[in-house]
Amino acid sequence: MILRKTITAEQNGSRLDDAIAALCAGVSKSEARRIIDRGGCTVNVALVRVASRGVKTGDVIDIGVMEAGRFSELVLPPHALIYADSELIAVNKPAGINSQRTPYQLKGTLEYWVTEYFKAEGSNEPARVVHRLDRGTSGVMIFPKLRQAAAWLSGRFQDGLVEKRYLALVSGRPGQDLWVVDAPIGKVASARYGIVSAGKASRTEFRLISSNGELSLVEARPLTGRTHQIRVHLESVGLPIVGDSTYGGVAADRMMLHCAEMKLSDPKGRELRLQAELDGSFAQQVSSLELQAA
Repeated sequence: MILRKTITAEQNGSRLDDAIAALCAGVSKSEARRIIDRGGCTVNVALVRVASRGVKTGDVIDIGVMEAGRFSELVLPPHALIYADSELIAVNKPAGINSQRTPYQLKGTLEYWVTEYFKAEGSNEPARVVHRLDRGTSGVMIFPKLRQAAAWLSGRFQDGLVEKRYLALVSGRPGQDLWVVDAPIGKVASARYGIVSAGKASRTEFRLISSNGELSLVEARPLTGRTHQIRVHLESVGLPIVGDSTYGGVAADRMMLHCAEMKLSDPKGRELRLQAELDGSFAQQVSSLELQAA
């Protein structure tokens, strides 16, 4: 929930955390500090992360009040950094973590982690989010180190020059080993997409890797980059992803969708093949079902 408040004469000169506590019923001073610390507060549209900052009459404050238990610190093991050179880095994003900042938080997102990584390397460059993975999806994410690298990387994604390979654990068994879903996708609710005639052209190639009849491990290669594309296309053919409650998937401790590989050429024409291993939960699920990932 986003709360918008305007500083009155009564709070003029107050600390930001005191002002938030005074203006927002149910938000204590300590909770206000937590909101500010995780990057969930702006003053006159600018992000502020100093609780002691003074405010003045007329300042407009936006506060992101997150549901209890949603925020968590992001601590990644060294092997999560799967590639680094002078132009970019690639990270194996965990499931359940936002790719970039939201109105509720900056700290605890992969964007924040990458910014802190750059600082530790002696760079003041921000983390530029050129592409995204859904909160529930794990796997390869690429971040440019410099503005110029961001431009060419963004161009490659826009021109379809990045090959992407995902793994998905789905309910049911496909009727064929290879198939393509070529169906337009559009928004059908606030956080849900579907196949609609007026939607954007969307095409995904699928391959069955293994199945025990009840569950199947599927490879997905999206040839376009629509929001929720793989999730929508699998649900449309009766193969919802395990853990994807939005699109009818059976309950699980995470959504079983993972970006396993991205391939692209760097500005010098060298091919980059960036691969991310399955995390413990997904790997354990596959192993327990005696399914083997390609």
